[in-house]
Amino acid sequence: MKEAEDGENIQPGIVYIAPANYHLLVEKDRNLSLSVDRQVNYSRPAIDVLFETASWAYQKTLVGILLTGASNDGSLGLRSIQEQGGMTVVQDPSTAVAPFMPQSALDLIKVDHLLSLEKISTLLRNL
Repeated sequence: MKEAEDGENIQPGIVYIAPANYHLLVEKDRNLSLSVDRQVNYSRPAIDVLFETASWAYQKTLVGILLTGASNDGSLGLRSIQEQGGMTVVQDPSTAVAPFMPQSALDLIKVDHLLSLEKISTLLRNL
């Protein structure tokens, strides 16, 4: 796991974390970029920004996973992933510490997989 750097080439096996007060984006060339554009969903970084840009870069090969959270951030980004042909996975709100975020996604789209954390990890291992 590492904090993302502007212009960084995405490497397999690394989990990238957005730096504080920066949106994390995926460019068409599949490099990472950072932005201080306006807040989205009262947040910077915002999950929607990451999901939307990643969906444009990776299209049908992207898997978007939305977990526990207390806002609706991520819902529009998951919809973008779905529209580009990617897979959408949402944590079952009944298993979430803060169910609002996964429930917001479920209210917006029909997701491909609605799973507990344990079953999400199994799904990822099987991909």
